[in-house]
Amino acid sequence: MAEARQVSSRDNPLLVRVRKLGADPGAYRKLGEVWLEGDHLCSAFAQRGGRAVQAIVSTAGWEQPALRALAGQAAAVAIVPPELMAGLSTLESPPEIGFVVTTPTAPALAPEQASVVLDRLQDAGNVGAILRSASAFGFTQVLALKGTAALWSPKVLRAGMGAHFALRLVEGLESDALAGLQVPMLGTSSHAAQALHEVDLPWPCGWVLGHEGQGVSAALQRQCAMALRIPQPGGEESLNVAAAAAVCLYESARQRAR
Repeated sequence: MAEARQVSSRDNPLLVRVRKLGADPGAYRKLGEVWLEGDHLCSAFAQRGGRAVQAIVSTAGWEQPALRALAGQAAAVAIVPPELMAGLSTLESPPEIGFVVTTPTAPALAPEQASVVLDRLQDAGNVGAILRSASAFGFTQVLALKGTAALWSPKVLRAGMGAHFALRLVEGLESDALAGLQVPMLGTSSHAAQALHEVDLPWPCGWVLGHEGQGVSAALQRQCAMALRIPQPGGEESLNVAAAAAVCLYESARQRAR
């Protein structure tokens, strides 16, 4: 287990760096590190074989055997008083532990993997929820076009609940990069003639999900092999994009299992 050190100054360089990572959604790109907040994210990272550069644990957390063991999996451990831990958190109830990890190296697009394409999605909660659904339903790659919320930002990480560590995440793509995707792309449209469950869905495939207000761009819609309708007998005009994603990805998984 790494030797633990006490940190008591708010101006400690480690804590200053972590506050930047928490405050700026794109800071991980500049600093080369990601802040994982809370035991759930830290455990998910460790279970996937990751080793944190640094664990930061509160004095109360250090007294808990499970959190002490989790912190000990990092290369270095800092123990901080509750008020300093609270200063690192963006949550109303600060967690007792967090990890600083090296920003993952961006992989190349894998042409034949079952994928989710994010076209300029703005809401971090939606993006994280979609990553969680992608992992749950057997999609292995997420391709985020430029203009999409930063995938490794704190809010997306929290909403993803550990799904990040099971996925191939490629971000900052131009739309023409999707020409390298060799699986059929599928989109949704409330005006489509066929409903989602009425069609034999291809596998693997790439589901395309668009901006919360504008939807998928017209150019990207034209690249889709199918446009399908999600039946909404309740009469709502549209679904939240994360909810629509869950429906579509589930239907792909259901048909694949069948």
